[in-house]
Amino acid sequence: MQEDLGLHGNQLNYITTAWTCGYVIGQIPANMLITRIPLTEVVWSVLTMTLASAKNFSTLVAIRFFVGLAESSFYPAMQYVTGSWYKPEELGKRACIFHTASAVGPMISGFLQAAAYDGLNGTCGLAGWKWLFIIDGIITVPIALLGFLIMPDLPSNTRPNFLYTQEDIDIANRRMEEIGRKPPGKFTKKKVLKFFTTWHLYFLVLLYVLFNNGGNPAGSMIFWLKSFNTPEKTVYTVAQINTYPLPINAVQIVTTLTWAWWSDAVRARWPPMVVAGLWNMTVCIVLAATPVYTHITRRWVFYYMTSVSGGLSGLILSWANELTGHDSEKRAFVVACCNTFAYVVQTWFPTVLFPQVEQPRVFKGNVATACVNFAMVCTALTVLALSRRDARRKARETQIDDDVTDGHVSPDNDSKPDTKDGSIKSVLVVEELVR
Repeated sequence: MQEDLGLHGNQLNYITTAWTCGYVIGQIPANMLITRIPLTEVVWSVLTMTLASAKNFSTLVAIRFFVGLAESSFYPAMQYVTGSWYKPEELGKRACIFHTASAVGPMISGFLQAAAYDGLNGTCGLAGWKWLFIIDGIITVPIALLGFLIMPDLPSNTRPNFLYTQEDIDIANRRMEEIGRKPPGKFTKKKVLKFFTTWHLYFLVLLYVLFNNGGNPAGSMIFWLKSFNTPEKTVYTVAQINTYPLPINAVQIVTTLTWAWWSDAVRARWPPMVVAGLWNMTVCIVLAATPVYTHITRRWVFYYMTSVSGGLSGLILSWANELTGHDSEKRAFVVACCNTFAYVVQTWFPTVLFPQVEQPRVFKGNVATACVNFAMVCTALTVLALSRRDARRKARETQIDDDVTDGHVSPDNDSKPDTKDGSIKSVLVVEELVR
């Protein structure tokens, strides 16, 4: 695409930034209106197909902006809905299994791009990269329509249908009541302003922002492979440049599932964040210190390791769902803000610190990303400390109440006589998640 449209300088960065701007602008309003605009995924798919019609940089920028706008409701809404159906000991696996699609998608896309370039390039007068967008739309439009028909709402407003009986819905609602996860109410100005008086909004959003910007060195591998080619000699073909970085996504899939099962097994979200953050910090330091064209094997391996923290998204948003589960509106707002501000930073972070003209060396970008990963580890430990503090406070104040405040309370032998066994069990589960 870069060669076909004559893109130069940082124009590829600007195209990505255009998508990010649309994605950020649409985040919070789209998620507040998600039940009223249910066909956004179809619009997203159709707009993706129209990218094949782009003939210049300006058209690409415009279409990518609207693609981001249409896509904006998808990920945070899916994590919010997932958090509305599953208990803490179930949520990490489900959220992370869903998140693996973010790694599987680029892998499939890479192979499709290679196949489209080799087999369809020039067919009907269209370049191979244009065929990729057309194929993408052919695949995704039917899936989007299927999702419109079978995706459930929340347990509190799902109606019986061919997938769910009334008994299924009642069980789902009881399960959420047991862990204190409230059904949705109304967004009011007073309620939204109250969100800003608690630590959850600031530290959970900061944690997600740092995570989301901790894997940027992965994008340098394509530029590194391209840099070996000269006008006189081609070392890597277009197909190889598209497929050789795909193990980065494979590593993300494996580590995503590893973090999910580990987190649910030990009933704690923070250990994978600390391990993955320190690992990625080390990887970034090694990439910054390694010359571009010597120690090639080392650089190759460490590029593949840049996605070790890429699977933390599901765990961080699961943690946010659990810590704010007592207030459905706050939960939706915090989850949406996590994704929104992560991409607000993403609009400038790669452009400033990983400019195309400095690829693949990007020394300052690698150093900055090492610092970002260290900050993520510190923030995760801060969230842990604050949630434990809240648990201790609640234990002292209420001695176990049927309503689980902030998602954590500690059990006590002097609990109220009418406390339900289910509530006690859920309190124990949620408390363990902050250990």
